[in-house]
Formats: sequence, structure tokens, C-alpha cells
Amino acid sequence: MRRTDREVTDVVKIREILEKAQIVHIGMVDEGRPYVVPMHYGYRYENGVLTLYMHGAKEGRKCDILAKNPQVFIEIETDVEDVSGGEIACNYGSSYASIMGDGKADIVTEAAEKVEALQILMRTQTKRDFVITEQMSESVQVFRIVVPHLTAKCRPKMR
Repeated sequence: MRRTDREVTDVVKIREILEKAQIVHIGMVDEGRPYVVPMHYGYRYENGVLTLYMHGAKEGRKCDILAKNPQVFIEIETDVEDVSGGEIACNYGSSYASIMGDGKADIVTEAAEKVEALQILMRTQTKRDFVITEQMSESVQVFRIVVPHLTAKCRPKMR
């Protein structure tokens, strides 16, 4: 990481970023071309390993790409605000907090894990617990992305 002064290694701060953000951008490669999809997510972050859960349709371009190549890159950001540079254009920028990393995607097929993944997703997105049954989970595909190593950065808003 070039800007080590912005690096975030504190687990509590990484969890704060994951809790605040709502969308993960998932980068894939489709026959040599990049393809990025924004998705809501739920997460687990244990022992430095990030596991993301997303849900979507059971068919489509994303499913086709991941079946051929499960390697992905994820990017999550939050707290994005303009930083004024006054009268000097080069002094403008943004404050932010972000997480990035590469990982591997797969489809959750085991019924109990699928239900748990959807509950984690809903808790992350709404801060509430929901009852989700196996029958409810049957209508969607649940994707899991394991990110064994991530980087996190933060440029706080200047006061």
C-alpha cells in the first residue's frame, strides 16, 4: 500500500467500515473483459478473513461468469465526501473509508447455510434480525466470496 498513513489495520475500524457500507462492487472477468456488479452484502470477519454473502437470481451473466471463473476482486467504500481545495484545483479530493481484496466466489448450496447467509445479509443491511425459512431461501441464489487478505484505507474528513 503506497499511502501507509491511510492504512487501516484495526479490526474494530474494519468492522465499522463493513457495517456502514451498504454495497460491494464485485469485479469479475468475462472472456478477457472486466465486468463489475454492485450488490448488497452480509459479512463475517473472523481471524482476518472476510466472508461476504450476497443473493440474486439463479441465472444470468453473473452466474455464467462465476461458473467459468470464480476469482473475483471486491471493493467497498463508505463516508465519501468532497474535500474542498479552495481556489486550487489540485487540492480537491474526497474523504472516504474503503476495503479491497481478491477472493474466490462460490454458490451456497447447503440449505441451513443458505438460510444463515440470508439472515447475515439482512442483519448487515438493516441492523435487524429476520426469520428466514428454507422455503424462502429456495427462490434465490446465495453467493459466498471468501477474501483471505484485504486492505483497508481511510482518509477522514478534515474539520
